[in-house]
Amino acid sequence: MKYVIGVDLGTSAVKTVLVDPQGKVAFEHSESYPLSRPQPNWSEQNPEDWVKGTLVSLRRLIEVSGIAPSQVDGLSFSGQMHGLVLVDKEGQVLRPAILWNDTRTTAQCRRIEKTLGAKLIEVARNRALEGFTLPKILWVQENEPEVLSQAYQFLLPKDYVRLRLTGDYAMDYSDAAGTLLLDVGSKTWSAEIAEAFELPLSLCPRLVESFEQTGTLLPDIAEASGLLSSTKVFAGGADNACGALGAGVLGEGRTMCSIGTSGVVLSYESNKDLNLEGKVHFFNHGEKDAYYIMGVTLAAGHSLTWFKETFAADKSFDEFLSGVSSIPAGSGGLLFTPYIVGERTPHPDANIRGSFIGMDSGHTLTHFTRSVLEGITFSLRESIEIVRDSGKEITEIIAIGGGAKNEAWLQMQADIFNASIVRLESEQGPAMGAAMLAAYGSGWFTSLSACAEAFIRPADVYKPDPKQAAIYDGLFNLYQEVYGQTRELNNKLAAYRQ
Repeated sequence: MKYVIGVDLGTSAVKTVLVDPQGKVAFEHSESYPLSRPQPNWSEQNPEDWVKGTLVSLRRLIEVSGIAPSQVDGLSFSGQMHGLVLVDKEGQVLRPAILWNDTRTTAQCRRIEKTLGAKLIEVARNRALEGFTLPKILWVQENEPEVLSQAYQFLLPKDYVRLRLTGDYAMDYSDAAGTLLLDVGSKTWSAEIAEAFELPLSLCPRLVESFEQTGTLLPDIAEASGLLSSTKVFAGGADNACGALGAGVLGEGRTMCSIGTSGVVLSYESNKDLNLEGKVHFFNHGEKDAYYIMGVTLAAGHSLTWFKETFAADKSFDEFLSGVSSIPAGSGGLLFTPYIVGERTPHPDANIRGSFIGMDSGHTLTHFTRSVLEGITFSLRESIEIVRDSGKEITEIIAIGGGAKNEAWLQMQADIFNASIVRLESEQGPAMGAAMLAAYGSGWFTSLSACAEAFIRPADVYKPDPKQAAIYDGLFNLYQEVYGQTRELNNKLAAYRQ
């Protein structure tokens, strides 16, 4: 039997999955690596740790599965977005990678806005946010000019790993869209943006499709990984683009809700000229000449984990969530906003912080727990409403990530979003999307849609309860008022944070 491998390069670990032609995951393995925070607001990693972890994970995958290396047709990647890797002409890394969750670049974001004005949204289709790549390049330009002067090209995390595996410099469109240097509509690097900041276009790597072959494994890499040097390597995509593929978001109206550490609402878009004025992200899809709209809640699952670890550390997650179904919608008049690390959509605000509104002495731990789940879901609905306001009808949403593992939460999503929620039979997220790119690139299927039909199967559907949906409509209106009512208070409190 033939197989493909999906490599998902995350922030804390790399995951590899071995997938057969029916889309079944035969084996999987993950390897963790460290995260460095050398200064407040900094978040960095050693790119070589990604390479070592990937090679170990690939070798373990082959060893544990017992398959012959010749059975692997190809592999592809999903990768954490936005992270800056600067390399010299020999491909050597010049400094630690600056990651997506590094927030040192506020001043550079303001510089981008002042310099480009409306041109930024017109060309790059996204606001200047600290997580994106161009602000990081400008930070290096201003603070480490000697490093930037040595740079041959900049790469994103998965592209650096692929360079080390194949010797090929390239970046796919879905990841390039998160740099603020891509003309998203025309799928070319923007000379206008680069020149505005005195950056040579040669700093930008060759652009390729996510399913395009970018080489084969170098001999020493093949030996280290346990694979053959003839193994085909495909470009891969941004983690959210690959998550969309892995959830079958491959057509108009198809929408996904992913709840992990952060929360993502993502909807397929075919109109390259759509301009939502930066209210949500607008990125290139892993499918050719397709796009996606994306809203982000920075602390979705993270809010739930924080609350449990702070107030119910002695309970398992199952125990912790066991009673939420017994609490009525609205948690007894208790509202939670998940702004505990700031927010992204629809409020790009680094100073805003979370809140519980409406606490009284009758509330129990279970009331608070349900309120946290509701607040996270209300936040994600704000992104859904922006997509709906663009003219899309959203009646069905595919749920992936931690938010797809609890039945009470799945039903809550159906009621709050007022849409059917679909849970998948085998949910591997971005890793499955990467495997699909390898399968399509290897010629297993005539299209990514055909691949999705073979690989992705729904398990359960949760339909909205009209009465609950009506209650949540009213509560959602109240939830939307909290940001405006607490913004100035949080700006003042920021001076007291240590």
